[in-house]
Amino acid sequence: MKIIVDAMGGDKAPEEVVKGAVSAANEFGIEICLVGRQEDVIRCLENEGISLPYDRIEIINADEVVTMEDDPSTATRIKKDSSMAVALKLLSQGAGDAVISAGSTGALLTGATLTVKRIRGIRRAALAPVLPNGGKGVMLIDCGANVECTPEYLLQFAYMGSFYAKKIMGCKNPRVTLLNVGTEDTKGADLQKQTYDLLRKAGEAGRINFVGNAEASDLLSGNIDVMVTDGFSGNILLKGIEGSVKFFLGKIAGILKGSRKAKMAALMIRGALSDFKVAMDVSEVGGTALLGISKPVIKAHGSSDARAIRSAIKQAIKFIEAGVIREIEENIEFMKLSTKNSLDKYP
Repeated sequence: MKIIVDAMGGDKAPEEVVKGAVSAANEFGIEICLVGRQEDVIRCLENEGISLPYDRIEIINADEVVTMEDDPSTATRIKKDSSMAVALKLLSQGAGDAVISAGSTGALLTGATLTVKRIRGIRRAALAPVLPNGGKGVMLIDCGANVECTPEYLLQFAYMGSFYAKKIMGCKNPRVTLLNVGTEDTKGADLQKQTYDLLRKAGEAGRINFVGNAEASDLLSGNIDVMVTDGFSGNILLKGIEGSVKFFLGKIAGILKGSRKAKMAALMIRGALSDFKVAMDVSEVGGTALLGISKPVIKAHGSSDARAIRSAIKQAIKFIEAGVIREIEENIEFMKLSTKNSLDKYP
């Protein structure tokens, strides 16, 4: 198995990216293809005590870097020799089994769509992060790739999220919900009402376990496994959660450092706090899968350190071995509204 890593993508590249990749190569016994400026990558490898040739590490030179200032819709086309563009091209050519990048989300999504291509029949690829909730996690799909959606897009997101949750997250019968302003089936705008009907029919057919509408406050409750929404709403929800977590963790830290009694209490619950921190740590999850792309592509967080990169590579290995893409391909006829075997056609 070979994982292609965009060595220049992310705030802490290439040092932390290379460090995480080396750790994953040694721990998981896989090959890593590092794509980036060769002299920079070699320097980072030497810092990790590795001299070339090394049987688990391959370097592919790419002189350009996609930055956050680049237009996401054209970045990989204009910068064809960028580490991200070259990594995606290698994946499309079969030179590796998956791509990991902590670079620009928009550029990676666009590049993957244009270079690696979507699974045949999938209308739009979706960003599908798995958020920590103290259990197996909960998937939010979509969280920003598709600002405007149709009911068919959301139907496909539900199927793809369900397959991922079952095969990778370990949910035997993933509970799929639709984000809405209330749990009643009459709630929401036309998009939510029409999508609800499609998901209900898919549930009645036994293809997914649709448990109805859910509100934003239900996301981390532990009562759902997949929350389906359009990218606009999903992104707002995700950023709101991230901001809230940072605020409350900061407040808790401040309280526990405020007095001698508080400091003593902090010592007494140090183990529980450590367990909580690990349970809520996004770097343990690794990254966000781009579901709907014909080969595994994982978007690591832009601020990923070596541990997060290692986790993203572990996630990619699971993605490859679980056969999620094959599952989507085998069920695509039920995910399209234009085929005779699909649900009732959306007007």
